Amino acid sequence: MAKLLYRLGRFSAKRAWTVLVTWLVLLAIAGGGFAIGFKGLVDSFDIPDTDSGDIVAELEEKLPDFSGASGSVVFHTENGEAFTDEQTEAIGTLVGGLEDLPNVASAVEPFSTEAMRATQAEQMESGASQIEEGQAELTAARDQLDEGQAQLDAGRDQLDEAQAELDTQLEQAQAAGYPTDQLEAGQAQLDEQYGELDAQQEQIDSGLAEIEGGQEQIDAQTHQLDVGQDLLGMADEYSLVSEDGSAAIASVSFDEQLMDLPQESKQGLVDYLSDNAVDGVKADVSNEIVQTIPEIFGINEVLGVLVAGLVLIVVLGSWLAATFPIVTAVTGVGIATLASLAFSGTIQMTSVTPVFGVMLGLAVGIDYSLFILNRHRRQLMAGKEVHDSIGLANGTAGTAVVFAASTVVVALLALNVTGIPFLGLMGTVGAVSVAIAALLAVTATPALLGLAGERMLGKKARAKLEARRDGTGKPRKNSPARAMKTWKSVVRTIVGVVVLGVIAIPALSMRLGLPAGDAQPEDSTAYQAYETIEQEFGAGANSMLIATADLPAGMDEGETLDAQLDIASALYDQDGVVAVAPIAVSDDGELAAFQVVPTGGPNDASTTDLVHQLRDLPAVDGQYELGVAGQAAVNIDISQGLNDALPLYLAVVVGISLIIMIVVFRSLLVPLVATLGFVLSLFATYGVVTAVFQWGWLSTIFAVTNPAPLLAFLPIILVGILFGLAMDYQLFLATGMREAYVEGAPARVAVSQGYRSGRRVVTAAALIMISVFASFVASDDSMIKSIGLGLAVGVLLDAFVVRMWIMPAVMTLLGESAWWLPKWLDRILPRVDVEGSQLEGNDLSDTLNT
Repeated sequence: MAKLLYRLGRFSAKRAWTVLVTWLVLLAIAGGGFAIGFKGLVDSFDIPDTDSGDIVAELEEKLPDFSGASGSVVFHTENGEAFTDEQTEAIGTLVGGLEDLPNVASAVEPFSTEAMRATQAEQMESGASQIEEGQAELTAARDQLDEGQAQLDAGRDQLDEAQAELDTQLEQAQAAGYPTDQLEAGQAQLDEQYGELDAQQEQIDSGLAEIEGGQEQIDAQTHQLDVGQDLLGMADEYSLVSEDGSAAIASVSFDEQLMDLPQESKQGLVDYLSDNAVDGVKADVSNEIVQTIPEIFGINEVLGVLVAGLVLIVVLGSWLAATFPIVTAVTGVGIATLASLAFSGTIQMTSVTPVFGVMLGLAVGIDYSLFILNRHRRQLMAGKEVHDSIGLANGTAGTAVVFAASTVVVALLALNVTGIPFLGLMGTVGAVSVAIAALLAVTATPALLGLAGERMLGKKARAKLEARRDGTGKPRKNSPARAMKTWKSVVRTIVGVVVLGVIAIPALSMRLGLPAGDAQPEDSTAYQAYETIEQEFGAGANSMLIATADLPAGMDEGETLDAQLDIASALYDQDGVVAVAPIAVSDDGELAAFQVVPTGGPNDASTTDLVHQLRDLPAVDGQYELGVAGQAAVNIDISQGLNDALPLYLAVVVGISLIIMIVVFRSLLVPLVATLGFVLSLFATYGVVTAVFQWGWLSTIFAVTNPAPLLAFLPIILVGILFGLAMDYQLFLATGMREAYVEGAPARVAVSQGYRSGRRVVTAAALIMISVFASFVASDDSMIKSIGLGLAVGVLLDAFVVRMWIMPAVMTLLGESAWWLPKWLDRILPRVDVEGSQLEGNDLSDTLNT
């Protein structure tokens, strides 16, 4: 590797314009690909095979109107007073026009909906009165029939007595032989009276039958009314117009999922509202609709690059040399970003992905070029010829750059093992950015150095070099390195570990989520919409859930209504539920959907608990299986999926990187120390970002508008990037230590020598990365802000506390054992010569011809 990079460095220096023009052509090709293939980015996230995803698929099949993305338009009066009739009418017309916009499936007008609910309530009250009146009439009729029945029974009793007396007389007359004509006439009269009683009985029975039928009808109406009143009562807290009448919510449903919804459609809705504003009314749009694509490269990033430039000037002592790392880094970022965006038409790419690539490309691009520049500068000052020095710097520092970049690339590509598409794509784009940065460092940097010659040194440095050549300059004095004292090593190790442990304490309460409207800047429409909804309608109105229930086939309307009541009651009885409202039943009657309003916001722990609680419920009445969806549930599933993927990802990254470091350092303990140090700095980084973004510490300084759970994929992103970058610094410091040890220095002294030779460039590299990452903290986008702060803090803690404070102390304590490697393993491991000993130990011309 060292020989190959040595040849590549000399070739690039001698064929500088060929190399540079080649990179410019690649930049132009990437730009052309961007112009042809860029089709826009998405601003939401998705994980396949989640519980909510399964429910959305079922909704798409049976209730498509409720399967797409949804959002809210929040209207509120500017003076805080209730809407006027004119404003109400204008808002109704405005909301009605939303359905004519692209991808808008439906829009719920709040005032007519509330009026309809009020009408339903009045109808139920009227129905209850009518039922009471009907019941009273039936009761009166029943009383009259009961009275008639009593009279009829009394008349029948009298006839029965007369019949008995007549029968007695007839028996006596027949026994005495008297004539019975008169008695038989009496019997006929009694029979006639019995017939009249039977006719009256039939009338009474008919009346009773009619009353029973009426009673059944009233009972059915009463049951239906009770069900309606119960359902209406459970939805009482679900309102679209505030109590004081100064705010209203128009719910907007789309025909596409949030990931698939074109940015043009969302922007078209925002423009429509702006162009048709209602006098005295402000319309704010929820975060789901108004999420914008963050600026990929803006003034904050420019300031970060300028700070990096100042660091380079201090380290390299030359304005000209300081521009080389920036030029190569910006070129690499341009190629990687444009090339990645060119595939946005065929691959769904989140808005944070290219920003992520820019962030990494700038940081590592500047650093990698700096490592080679610094080595070349030292060699020039030692009297090396320009082209030989460029080749040697590329073969030594360049080899370290390649292996450092490989650890970052491996860590980023390993994001694909999580099985999360958007995260894997982020890792792939980041890996491409890092790989291009490394390639530019070992080709374009030598080319620029070849063009600059000795002019890359500052005036003072060139004067010193010329004086040494003339024999008039003072020889460079290097004080001998001394091993760190044992007690000092112990103290530094303990202090470093304790400090990182204390900083990591907030990480114990770390929670994950996805940004909602409250995470946006306070002057944004998304934040205003979120705050208005929370203040006027409650926190749960920002985190609506959709619950579904599978119904048996063949149910009639009454059975379906009873099932809806049973299901709604089961949902309403759960802790953390404010309101439940039935919203639809599929055409085949086999799927019912309900709107569930939680007590908490989308990122509150109570909402997460409620989602899991509802999913764990047994089938209602033993037959109605429940499911939960909605954007809040989708975000919870994404966060859970990312959290579950973290252990596997960490194991893969650490495992592969350990193998790389064992090959590079030919040691078992050095990679182990490096990894344990990374774990310390990682959890300390988690602690800082948790304290700032979740606890709200220093929220004013970092413009955190509302403390909330950490960005769901931030921990896993920090693992990938910080592990790679940590190994960069480990590599550049530990290779110097190994180089000194291989050249014969005692192990403990070699630690000090390697540290002294690498601390200046590692300090500069870390400051550059911190400045680049910190520039993204000023972003208005909460996702970019949290990633920028996490990376800046991570580099700060790992570079200065772990690599330059703890690691030298531990290496000193380990002594000779730090470089121990079993003989059998030493025989089978490839030799990569990352220190470039083959180059420095031989004549360069011989090396070139080998």
